[in-house]
Amino acid sequence: MTTTATPPTLSEHGGTDNRPRPGLLLAVVLAAQFMALLDTFIVNVAAPTIRDELAASGAALQLVVAGYTVSYAILLITGARLGDLLGHRRMYLGGLALFTASSLACGLAADAGQLIAFRLVQGAGAALMIPQVLSLVQRNFTGEGRVRALGAYSAVLATGAAAGQVVGGVLVAADLFGASWRPVFLVNVPIGLALLVLGVRVLPRDRRGDPARVRGLDLPGLVLLAAAVSLFTVPLVLGQERDWPAWTWASLGASAVLFAVFCGYESRLARRGGAPLIAPRVLRLPGMGLAVVRIAVVMGVNAGFLFAMTLHFQSGLGHGALRAGLTFAPTAVVFGAVGLTWRRWPRTWQRHLVTGGFLLASASALASGWALRDGRTGGPAMYLAFAAVGAGLALAFSPVLTGALASVRQEDAADASGLLATVNQLGQLIGVATFGTLFLGRLNVPGPQASADALWVCALAMAAVSLLGPVAGLVRRPR
Repeated sequence: MTTTATPPTLSEHGGTDNRPRPGLLLAVVLAAQFMALLDTFIVNVAAPTIRDELAASGAALQLVVAGYTVSYAILLITGARLGDLLGHRRMYLGGLALFTASSLACGLAADAGQLIAFRLVQGAGAALMIPQVLSLVQRNFTGEGRVRALGAYSAVLATGAAAGQVVGGVLVAADLFGASWRPVFLVNVPIGLALLVLGVRVLPRDRRGDPARVRGLDLPGLVLLAAAVSLFTVPLVLGQERDWPAWTWASLGASAVLFAVFCGYESRLARRGGAPLIAPRVLRLPGMGLAVVRIAVVMGVNAGFLFAMTLHFQSGLGHGALRAGLTFAPTAVVFGAVGLTWRRWPRTWQRHLVTGGFLLASASALASGWALRDGRTGGPAMYLAFAAVGAGLALAFSPVLTGALASVRQEDAADASGLLATVNQLGQLIGVATFGTLFLGRLNVPGPQASADALWVCALAMAAVSLLGPVAGLVRRPR
């Protein structure tokens, strides 16, 4: 892939910062991005084994799976701003080191409590590292090179979920060195160490005098946002397990109030000439509002699809971790391939790709549920439908992300990356909570048929939600 990087600049030590090949820089940061995304879903297929070996309760197991995502989502925007303050290279390497160390600790955990604690730390490491990826892309690539780099970024961002299911299934089934579920965490250690060594050599040094880095940290905004996201994510993670008690609904309501307070505070701070955590002008960038809605829809459907299908394969059909994980290979492969190649397709297709992608995602969600009806294993029709899901979601996601970020100015890169990374995570959380609740709520009796019936209801819901993408475009267009 040929890319265009910005020319050499003065480093923080006053010398010339001769950047390495841009392709190598992109490979290093996207490898870390992929590794962190993988860990969001890699634990799903290992969950039954973890429950058995650590004697974890249902709530403890859910916190093992979701604790990573909770701390990740809460701290993402903070990680983006810290990159502005302390330097994107420094925060990327620090987050990668914390992520790698906590992955080792997860792999060596002796009980469920330790594993939950280390998963929270692992999520914090990812939140420090991941916002820097997009900021580094925005600051080190220009013109057509930036567009191509963003296409690769979006492909990695979206394939990590399905790939996590596949890799998790392979590692659990392989039972490397008799370590059972532990390699799903330990695999990050050699990769993380290699990326640290490469990152020190490859990443451009942080520059002095960057105007974005003198804005300071908006501590009141940080506290308000962290509280709002916490009150939103925790009930989504634990609600289904606890049968949605009153406190979960109270927490969601309080979250909405705090989000409103946060938005009001940030607007007032910006009008006074302060440095808000999320600059309001970022939300007013061309296409950004629509991109936020569409990315949330894609990530919600993607995460809900993977979660509901995994439950059906492992609990309903009794498939092992390897078979359940490999079932999602067509989705991951096609998602990545389409995400990397859509820009080479005929220009006459380009303006219809996003709408077509959402429509294809809707139709293929229905086809997936239909192929598995009556408790059947699916056969070739299921794999074809799964590949179509990957194609549809990629077309709905990659052009939207690339279009929204291709023209973002360097001074807005951190805010934009933090915002969209947070939307990505919250979309996944909402998807898992919504479609997981819908699936489990319909599962009244055990067995393949009851599971297939619940899955069909989820497929109908996913098809309907996918249509929100093109509808959002129609609503916005007259404005």
